[in-house]
Amino acid sequence: MSKKFLTDVIQQSTEMTGVASGQLAADLIAAIKSEIVETGRFSLPDFGTFTVRETAKRSALNPRTGEKVQVKAGATVRFKASPALKEAAFAGAKKAKRKAAKNKAG
Repeated sequence: MSKKFLTDVIQQSTEMTGVASGQLAADLIAAIKSEIVETGRFSLPDFGTFTVRETAKRSALNPRTGEKVQVKAGATVRFKASPALKEAAFAGAKKAKRKAAKNKAG
């Protein structure tokens, strides 16, 4: 999903101009970022939850040279899909698989 996608959806479902719907999309993204920074999590019902997780300092391998490198401790944002989203995604995957099989056979 991109900001352009959000802008297009907002514009199609409302009577807003492209500029106004683009600003609304940007404001929504900024509000989500702000909530994650302040509380460490953001949840959308029937979609999922974004949570901040700390990562520990660790050693890793440089894929080009194979040498060990130290990776600093930090943080990352994880996403956990809601049961409703998982169910919808599974149904969509099954439908796509059936469609691919039908196109291959036909």
